[in-house]
Amino acid sequence: MKKAAVLMGSYNDWPLVKPAVDRLRSFGVPVEARVMSAHRTPEIVASFASMAAQNGFGVVIACAGKAAHLAGAVAAGTILPVIGLPLPSEHLDGLDALLSTVQMPAGIPVATVAIGGAENAALMAAQILALEDAALGVTVQSHRENLKNKALEKDALLQRELDA
Repeated sequence: MKKAAVLMGSYNDWPLVKPAVDRLRSFGVPVEARVMSAHRTPEIVASFASMAAQNGFGVVIACAGKAAHLAGAVAAGTILPVIGLPLPSEHLDGLDALLSTVQMPAGIPVATVAIGGAENAALMAAQILALEDAALGVTVQSHRENLKNKALEKDALLQRELDA
């Protein structure tokens, strides 16, 4: 199975990013997490992106807040799918990061999830990797079935409360 990379612009982002790593690991996806900044370590970002496919990665989740250019910088250097995870910040609640991540120029796409949407970033990464790994696809489908069953349980609970 190919690896997933989870990149964050700052170590301070780790509490917001960790759920993505945890979800990927729960699915058995090999994942590597790194701190690298599009602004403070651009040469490291460029090197990582240009070598990601050769180093066994199949997808990259790039997480950043404020002027969130990490996803775009990575996407510019690789043809691997890049998922942008905009992170909330103290001043604009992540709207700045969302707009920085989602507004990519034609030709350099970045798939973007919700502000703080680490869970969905991980699920999207797993779905991408599942295109080449049937067992992972079964795991992702099982996760969806669990979500469905939980929703049905909550509906049954509500119906019991309404009938009481």
